[in-house]
Amino acid sequence: MNQQVAIVKYNAGNIWSMSCALKRLGVDYIVTDDPKELSSAQKVIFPGVGEASTAMRYLRERGLDEVLRDLKQPFLGVCLGLQLMCSHSEEHDTTCLGIFDEPVRRFPVGLKVPHMGWNTLFDLKSDLFTGITSESYVYFVHSYYAAAGPDSIALCDYMLPFSAALQKDNFFGVQFHPEKSGAIGEQILKNFLALESDTKSEADHV
Repeated sequence: MNQQVAIVKYNAGNIWSMSCALKRLGVDYIVTDDPKELSSAQKVIFPGVGEASTAMRYLRERGLDEVLRDLKQPFLGVCLGLQLMCSHSEEHDTTCLGIFDEPVRRFPVGLKVPHMGWNTLFDLKSDLFTGITSESYVYFVHSYYAAAGPDSIALCDYMLPFSAALQKDNFFGVQFHPEKSGAIGEQILKNFLALESDTKSEADHV
């Protein structure tokens, strides 16, 4: 796949795992927090294992919050990346990017957190999941979640249903880690890399 992908550098972890996944797919990529490089990349991936307020502070200090919201190319947020694309996170009362009009909440008392390990996807609604069947297993590690809502394109259940994936226009977010989800995750990354800028969710067509 001969295209340049930009991985957003924003003071959060998991860049190494995503980089390895892209290498396996033969994809050219850069890791950057430079606005011009992010704007000119063909695809942008927003990974993350970290804490919401620290990551958002890094983005705001560099003006990357505005840059990311204005991107027109396919954009994929992963785990914390999805959460930071939402409106607000309960993790240290953090105002996020607001791409998705969904709050991020901590799993309720009584549930073991983090939700960690393999779990299944259902109610798939996007080209991001081409070739992926309902009940496919992917790998999760998270203590916070976005509820099922109008932008949900996949759901998962951990004693309550939550958004395993979100989409609005060119912006995609997945709560699971495709780079750690074996053949299913690899197919999802391939699907993302094959997307065009005008990709729509199933919900946009009804």
